[in-house]
Amino acid sequence: MTNTPLLDWQAIDTVLLDMDGTLLDRHFDDYFWEHFVPEHYALEHDLSIAEARLELLARYKGREGTLAWTDLDFWSNELGLDIPALKMKINHLIGVHPHVVAFLKFCREAGKKIYLVTNAHSKTLAIKMEKTALAGYFDRIICAEEVGMAKEDPLFWQGLEALLGYKKERTMLADDTAKVLASARLYGMGFLIFIARPSSRKPVAHSEDFPSVADFGELIPETSKVKGAR
Repeated sequence: MTNTPLLDWQAIDTVLLDMDGTLLDRHFDDYFWEHFVPEHYALEHDLSIAEARLELLARYKGREGTLAWTDLDFWSNELGLDIPALKMKINHLIGVHPHVVAFLKFCREAGKKIYLVTNAHSKTLAIKMEKTALAGYFDRIICAEEVGMAKEDPLFWQGLEALLGYKKERTMLADDTAKVLASARLYGMGFLIFIARPSSRKPVAHSEDFPSVADFGELIPETSKVKGAR
């Protein structure tokens, strides 16, 4: 779908937002895991960077969709590298997508409950919230490790509902991962939005299965546009 979703904001009480690729530019994560970590791993194991990248991408893939996939302690032990320290070395690449702050302000002014719901490890969350100063916009921030499973599992949403007490039919979820949106759809989430440009370095790619937006400016009603939105 390439059309902007027509949201009835009067029917939405709660807004659930993913972090990496949704609120934040996924270029940081792509560069970190696909280039920066392989470079350091190659040095540690006397491999070429190309060999290291091939090995690591296969190992990442094997953990995709699980809590281990985003667990910095797991990867530090697995790879023999200090992953949080490496992230701090390039934290200048962490960036907020366009119109995110304006959207968060709109939701707050409209009286919506706003929750950041991420698969990211708590150490990653701390690094990124310190860099972006977004934490104050949320009623609560939940890492998947707190629920006990990744968002790709439909049971995650039952656990989250028990934790937060929202009404799923009056809740919107925005995420850049189709598998996460599919699991939320199975659970019965009321409004689902696919973020079609998770990385600023890659082209917009709309979903065929979910209403899609390139950025959050498309979700702010014209009457509520915030002057000077970033």
